[in-house]
Amino acid sequence: MAYRDGHQQPTELPVNALGKLFLQGLAVAIPVALTLAIIFWLGTGAERMLGSLLLRLLPEGWYLPGMGLLSTLALILLTGLLTHVIVFQRLLAWSESILNRLPLVKTIYSALKDFTDYFSADAHDNSKVVLVQLPGQEFQLLGFVTREQFDDLPLQPAAEQAVAVYLPMSYQIGGYTLYLPASALTPLDISFEDGMRLAITGGVSRSS
Repeated sequence: MAYRDGHQQPTELPVNALGKLFLQGLAVAIPVALTLAIIFWLGTGAERMLGSLLLRLLPEGWYLPGMGLLSTLALILLTGLLTHVIVFQRLLAWSESILNRLPLVKTIYSALKDFTDYFSADAHDNSKVVLVQLPGQEFQLLGFVTREQFDDLPLQPAAEQAVAVYLPMSYQIGGYTLYLPASALTPLDISFEDGMRLAITGGVSRSS
């Protein structure tokens, strides 16, 4: 491309072009590689744990590689099925009551359970993604309604028609829970997954 004075626009250096291609390749390769690495780690861990157990329990020559992983998947599905059985629900509640009495175990178990419950499908069936308008401010924040009733909590927010809203930081390095009046919230017609992706990536993600 020529300038008005007749000079030609300098072409892009090959090194810069290669650098851009390298960064674009990293943007594609890193998420795929990390996803596969996590799946491989979980799969090999399951195979190593249950596989060694099956190797001892089964007659010699019956065990085949992969049976530990398949057994783990079967146990997870069976556990999910048993959660609909009343007897199992009571047994699970009894086990949780014991764990919640142990000082150190209680802290670890409660944190892990809250984390897994937060990302479970059932937990987000009624989740609302909202825009938060703080009083006296022009900017808005993306948040997620986590609670609208506080009868079972040892606190009563002072806000009128109070709603608990979680405001995550980008890339999930932290977040805040605010107790706001419902009038400060504007519901958004997007799913929890899309809202969380938008919040965590700071709006960088363009995937639908």
